[in-house]
Amino acid sequence: MKPEIHGGNIYKYDHKVYDFSANLNPQGMPTAAKKALIESIDQYESYPDPDCRELKSIISRFHGVSEDRICCGNGAADIIFRIAMAFRPGSALIVAPAFSEYAEALELAGCLVEYLEMKEEDGFHVPQDISDRVAGYDMVFICNPSNPTGIVVDRNVILSMASACSRGGGRLIVDECFAEFLENEGACSILDCIENLSGIIVLKSFTKLFSMAGLRLGYCICSDTEDCDAIDDTMQTWPVSTASAKAGAAAMSAYKGDAPAVVAPERNRLKSGLKELGFKVYDSEANYVFFKSGFPLDEPLQTRGILIRNCANYHGLCQGYYRIAVRTYEENSFLLEALRNICYNNTVTRL
Repeated sequence: MKPEIHGGNIYKYDHKVYDFSANLNPQGMPTAAKKALIESIDQYESYPDPDCRELKSIISRFHGVSEDRICCGNGAADIIFRIAMAFRPGSALIVAPAFSEYAEALELAGCLVEYLEMKEEDGFHVPQDISDRVAGYDMVFICNPSNPTGIVVDRNVILSMASACSRGGGRLIVDECFAEFLENEGACSILDCIENLSGIIVLKSFTKLFSMAGLRLGYCICSDTEDCDAIDDTMQTWPVSTASAKAGAAAMSAYKGDAPAVVAPERNRLKSGLKELGFKVYDSEANYVFFKSGFPLDEPLQTRGILIRNCANYHGLCQGYYRIAVRTYEENSFLLEALRNICYNNTVTRL
């Protein structure tokens, strides 16, 4: 049986749970997406559009990139595996800690995987010489902002990495699935100049921003149209269901860009609350908070109906590291109160 390595598995519980383990927009799925799912129901008896034309058109306008650079798939995880299979790199570097699917996809493609581990003593920030350390690999993966730390890498650093990879004939894969939650997305994202670059693939997802995890919809944007064609060639004939395509197009068309304003106050409140309780809190700027505890938290919280992400199985991390999603004010308050009780009980026990 495949080990459980992700958050969001609410199905093994027969009671209501507060899920802080999956980093979804606390606003929930947009009304426009729900409406589109219902209104397009008569189309579900036909096969989906194999070229995702309507969806690609919406994505193209949303990001200001040409449609021939866009590949759509069954979630960003699907795209990751397709990238690995399309190019079958011999060697790859992953900036860690990182999403486990990067390594799984690369190893399935027969690739030798190495890690560049961010250090706790550096606050899990990337080293200044990171551009010098990515040269020579066929493929490099980096998540920006990082999952699980939420720490942002300046776009100029990413561009420098891209240049180093390109000079060596390699590709840089930048996972920007959480970039829209940043208060200053422009300081992070490289999408605005991707058509002027080479060997770059940016990963995106509808899962996080539009809370569409169950519909499975992701995409990537390539600097090179030839790379886009290569990824498309690995796809099944119908990579995206009609339901997912219709919901995604409607959600993206209606988006007002308000996620950062909704998330930031609650993220800051969670970080402050965790610090007051004595936890080590890191510099997350995304829609989740990464922190360290001196005693176990996931099981005590589960008994209170709360799920959080234990990050011990991330490469480069160990027991004690946790990630919590930024949810609504009421949900976040419930979590902080539960943590206060756990911390109090821990203190009493130790005394």
